[in-house]
Amino acid sequence: MEIYTVTFFGHRQLSDPFGIEVRLESILHDLINMKEYVEFLIGRDGEFDLLVSSVIKQAVAKYSCGNTSHILVLPYTKAEFRDNEQSYLEYYDEVEICSASAQAHPKAAIQIRNRSMVDRSDMVICYVQHKSSGSYKTIQYAKKQGKRIINLAKER
Repeated sequence: MEIYTVTFFGHRQLSDPFGIEVRLESILHDLINMKEYVEFLIGRDGEFDLLVSSVIKQAVAKYSCGNTSHILVLPYTKAEFRDNEQSYLEYYDEVEICSASAQAHPKAAIQIRNRSMVDRSDMVICYVQHKSSGSYKTIQYAKKQGKRIINLAKER
């Protein structure tokens, strides 16, 4: 089976959540219908991540025929996850702790996790407006790795 992996990154705060949702839903429709199996990798570090997870859940319910996996990738075991593990496991198909970042300093762990997710991916979908963010650094890394990138902030 051919697995197509998509990673998502974006700013913690969004200026146009409805517009992002509409554009993202269209992209997910195409991915789910055109690829044999799609693996969605997502963090849980801000508004973009939460919005994306919600849209993934909706798209999978609408279009999927068992050909997707919605995976939360944490940089380390967070207290919120530890205290609510069952809820996480019910919402996501899988929850992973990134081994590359789990032992790193918390300030470095998210960027290490992000790069690990990019390395696993065929495509990166992002919402990046500011050049002074961790998401921007991750997109620069993805460009250097030759990944296909869709920036929802530029596609208005």
